[in-house]
Amino acid sequence: MTKPFLLGSSPDIVDFAEVAYGFRRLAIPPKALKLIAGRRAKLESLLAQNKVMYGINTGFGELASQRVPSRDLKALQVNLIRSHACGVGEPLEDAEAVALMFARVNELAMGNSGVRPVLVKRLAELVNKGVIPFIPSKGSVGASGDLAPSAHMALVLIGEGYAKLRGEGGWKPAAAVLKKAGVKPVELAEKEGLALINGTQAMKAVGGLALFEAMNLFSSAVLTGAMSLEALKGTPVAFDPRIHALKPHRGQGEVAAMLEALLKGSRIRASHRSSDKRVQDPYSLRCMPQAMGAASDAIEYALGVFETEFGSVTDNPLVVPGKGGSIEVLSGGNFHGQAVAFAADFSAIAITALGNISERRIAQLVSDFKILPPFLARNPGLESGFMIAHVTAAALCNENKILCHPASADSIPTSANKEDFVSMGMNAALKLKTVVRNTARVCAIEMMAAAEGVEFHRPLKSSRHIEAALAALRKVSPAFKGDEVFSERIEAVAEAMLTGYFVY
Repeated sequence: MTKPFLLGSSPDIVDFAEVAYGFRRLAIPPKALKLIAGRRAKLESLLAQNKVMYGINTGFGELASQRVPSRDLKALQVNLIRSHACGVGEPLEDAEAVALMFARVNELAMGNSGVRPVLVKRLAELVNKGVIPFIPSKGSVGASGDLAPSAHMALVLIGEGYAKLRGEGGWKPAAAVLKKAGVKPVELAEKEGLALINGTQAMKAVGGLALFEAMNLFSSAVLTGAMSLEALKGTPVAFDPRIHALKPHRGQGEVAAMLEALLKGSRIRASHRSSDKRVQDPYSLRCMPQAMGAASDAIEYALGVFETEFGSVTDNPLVVPGKGGSIEVLSGGNFHGQAVAFAADFSAIAITALGNISERRIAQLVSDFKILPPFLARNPGLESGFMIAHVTAAALCNENKILCHPASADSIPTSANKEDFVSMGMNAALKLKTVVRNTARVCAIEMMAAAEGVEFHRPLKSSRHIEAALAALRKVSPAFKGDEVFSERIEAVAEAMLTGYFVY
């Protein structure tokens, strides 16, 4: 296991994924604990002065004008968590639930939320001991933070709701799970319930991990495109750097260079270069740098947005330095997820395009009867080969196109119009996850089809890189011996793509 991530700093996408998947623990630097304790002490001093502060000694949202007596301030925080735990639908995946906790505790450790050190320690302990809260995936509009999903996480911290330990099946009452893990429930103090739920942590968790999978998938998609080009005896001339120097988009040039490197040294292309009568390949082959490069640029943009959000404080109100060592409590809107919502929607569109161009290459592989057998069947007629696997790819692409309608284009006012413009960032993140996984399945079908096509040209060998990819693929999905069931193979190859198995 790698060294612990130090809370209160800015994680990149790899840090985020390593913690979420349980490959890395969390640690709180002494400097961060000192800052948290100091800010909390100053906040308690303001409370003792009876200073009015939103969400700390007032109601929430449209009820902010309702002052809450000092004797009820702790009950106010518990009531907040219980009333906001109204999520529905399938629970977040284990890694997503951990990522949500990580995102929240990392923000709290920056010292701008006014919580006690014990809250930060306990939340980090949940992550380190593998406690997985039951967090329904639906119910957030992505402004005022991801309130409903985060409230379900907070329930577990106070010993309510449901949870399980990593690697164990079945949800159990959180109190029993905490006891087994050796974690004491927290009794919330002033401000702490609000600090646990106000922020973009759920959309960061779901969208961030989906983006991490998309980055692994992208490399596999380029590799798969190169394999299809080989199977169809296409030409790499379109990847000449002199072409792309005349249209210098970053992603376009990088994809062209990747394809050229992947195909270098192929004996398949060399065997038919002199006899090839085709002047140009179809767009799905020839325009891979332009189309897939644009997708890369969109993913890169989204990565910048998400990593900025990972290192941001999205709580409200915020405790910030004042004059002469004092603090001020400021109410703002950092919980609004518009930037993340846009990034997730843009990414979904880009990754849908990756799936669409992959489906078009599958169509070429199963229908170019001059170069490959019909539907890549070993005994066409008796066998259907990849005929219906292509249909599955078409169905997945259609679903992706439906999901490309941007969640961020919508806003439904809530909380008696106090929260009158919202981001729908959580819905954008959930859509992104589905699009990424659908596209991985499409690319998996293409890779298996392209592999059959490359191997059809034996004894000729492809390039060193593609032969290595074929060998890796055959460990996951052996060569077809005739008509066989596809489903498990598609899922296995897609999972390998999402986890970086084919990243070269």
